[in-house]
Amino acid sequence: MEDLKSLGLSEQELFSRVDHNLLESERITAPRYSYWRSVFRVFFRRKINIVILCILGLVFLMAFVYPTVFGYDQFSNLNDATTKHLNPAEAFARFGPSIRWILGTGGSGASTWDAIWFGSRVSLTLAMICTVINMSIGILLGAVWGFSKKLDVIMIEIRNIIGNVPGTLLISVLVLIFSPSFWTLIFAMCITGWLGVASFIRTQVLIIRDREYNLASRCLGTSTFKIAIKNILPFMTSVIVTIMATEIPGYIGSEVFLSYIGLGISEMSLGKLITENQSAMFTPGWQFEFWSPIFVSSIITVVLFVVGQNLGDASDPRTHM
Repeated sequence: MEDLKSLGLSEQELFSRVDHNLLESERITAPRYSYWRSVFRVFFRRKINIVILCILGLVFLMAFVYPTVFGYDQFSNLNDATTKHLNPAEAFARFGPSIRWILGTGGSGASTWDAIWFGSRVSLTLAMICTVINMSIGILLGAVWGFSKKLDVIMIEIRNIIGNVPGTLLISVLVLIFSPSFWTLIFAMCITGWLGVASFIRTQVLIIRDREYNLASRCLGTSTFKIAIKNILPFMTSVIVTIMATEIPGYIGSEVFLSYIGLGISEMSLGKLITENQSAMFTPGWQFEFWSPIFVSSIITVVLFVVGQNLGDASDPRTHM
């Protein structure tokens, strides 16, 4: 027999006298259901997600808290030639045992460990801002795009024109026209970055919009905007989370690539750190300077992608059974 306490209902709800009332006789007592509670229950059911989430929390802690507490000055030891290109053992001997020198020093004599986490903060901030802007515009415009036939004609032409222009080329031109700064790169990545999201959401809306419950809402006089916001977008929560899972790592990878080809931002980021230390890749004793930021950027992108994918799977109501 099933334990009635597992239903989370009181005895009054389970066993109550029902009068001879047609409406009351049709009332069904069922366990309470919370969508987001079920999402997190399914997500945390897999132990690997807890481990990955801990790694992600540690990354964000080091990226946003560590530089604030300990600071970072790239040129603090610039005039001291004895502090440049030190491996971890030499850095410990020169400055004493400290976590700051666990990866040695770079070409300017500054801590590679500090530079990595300062650059991670810049890269993560840039990626999250781009993701929020492009996802917000893309989701809202894509939802309306899927319903409006007039807007559909215009947006398809815009997609056909802009979509055939290589994104890297467009970003490169915009960065060259303006100064290569933090906000310039955000502007360049967001000027067309929303188009792919909007196009994907539009396709999903076309699939869902003519289902029975949406047709019923339309017959009852519900506006198109409310149908899109109330009926369709919540149904696509798992899809939206999955898209977001690819957006943030994608922008980090784009920033690293643009910095590597000389079109990155002027601030110290993971991409700029890799670019400045690429000459140390094959220099004996200097490899820490090049491979360390690559390793950290790889961890960040992989962890963000895996967490997003698994959260997207958990957001699918079909996994809540």
